[in-house]
Amino acid sequence: MSAGTRPLHPPAPAPGEVTPAHALQWFAAGWQLFLKAPGVWVIQALIFFVIITALGLLPFLGWAAAPVALPVLVAGMVAGAQAVDRGETLRVDQLFDGLRRHAGNLLLVGAFHLLGALLAALIAAAIGGSAMLTGMLVGAFAGMGMAAGGMMFGVLVFTVLWVLLMMALWFAPALVMLHDVAPREAMTLSARACFHNLLAFVVLAALLYVLVWVAMIPAGLGMLVLVPVIAGALYAAWKETFSPLLPAPVAASDHTPDDASAQEATGDTTPASPALLPPPSDNTTDDVGTKAAPPAPEPGPSPGPADEPPKP
Repeated sequence: MSAGTRPLHPPAPAPGEVTPAHALQWFAAGWQLFLKAPGVWVIQALIFFVIITALGLLPFLGWAAAPVALPVLVAGMVAGAQAVDRGETLRVDQLFDGLRRHAGNLLLVGAFHLLGALLAALIAAAIGGSAMLTGMLVGAFAGMGMAAGGMMFGVLVFTVLWVLLMMALWFAPALVMLHDVAPREAMTLSARACFHNLLAFVVLAALLYVLVWVAMIPAGLGMLVLVPVIAGALYAAWKETFSPLLPAPVAASDHTPDDASAQEATGDTTPASPALLPPPSDNTTDDVGTKAAPPAPEPGPSPGPADEPPKP
């Protein structure tokens, strides 16, 4: 690879582990982000619903346009949540950041969304239709029971496939928008993160179900608040589930002046680990510990002058 070229996408982050209690913390974080700019968030949510409704009313293609455009708008709201989290000012036009920055990849995620929904519906319809046809052939009460059981099984299959599709879509807009992950890899990572932390996302789904019903009570106006809160919760979940890993420590012997200059160039200010002195050898320890002091002189009379030789 030449110096002027770079890979199309950076390495994808690995999903981390979260606990069921994190689901509550995500919604709390989403609510805090909403309170920092409630007016702009409500305007964004209103535009969001207007666009989705208008796309759904298009003749012939409305049923397909809305699912394709959904990840683009969700990515824009997640980018707005990131801006608020960084202390920046939230703008209404940030709703369209996904269209400006990653339109192709996000539209491809929307196409996968549409294809997955169609596939789930076709499989469920095939199961229910075959059960009804078999029931008609059998006739009488046995046929009615078979047809009803087949229809219920088809609904169950559709529900399971739909849940799997939602798991693949949950983190996909954030991964494409905030980490520049390829669309198919983003959906794979999203599904893997949900399976890896299944209990936490079961709690999250239950909270979403309850909150949607509560938001629909005041003529649906609560959705203008709930949608931005969900965007903030999605951003918080992305931060905690796909948090970047800390750089691996570098051995002290590997640090050279070139490494130090490379650290300054890359902005890495982590101090190098101090070199450790080698432990004393066993021989040195034994010599120090076992070496005996010189013997003390025995007590006795102090030495006198040297004896003179006898005179003749």
